[in-house]
Amino acid sequence: MDKYQKGIFLLLTLCWSCASWAKRPEYKLELKDHLFYPAEIEIPAGRKVKLVIHNHDSTPEEFDSFDLNREKVIFPKKKAVIFVGPLPPGRYGFFGEYNPNTAKGTVVVTDKPDAETGDRDAN
Repeated sequence: MDKYQKGIFLLLTLCWSCASWAKRPEYKLELKDHLFYPAEIEIPAGRKVKLVIHNHDSTPEEFDSFDLNREKVIFPKKKAVIFVGPLPPGRYGFFGEYNPNTAKGTVVVTDKPDAETGDRDAN
């Protein structure tokens, strides 16, 4: 592969990566008074999605999920991004490690078409 072909290959790879990131559905969670809103969020099966969690509280919280194998500290008045999936249909619990009795929720993965795109295809 010559220098010109390598450059084209690299450019195509970057374009494909950017396009696939742009297509990721984004879902928002809010954390207020040590509670997640919504407490249940539905995402499509077989797709990687982006969860954006905004902590409105004045204390830090740690998003934690054994089911999703994710944990992330979210500082007061800040946002955090967590990518999950692709996942098979099912229910995946999550909680706030610093307030596990109140900050609880569930990610429900369904076979329904993506509400935003109507797309059923895996990414």
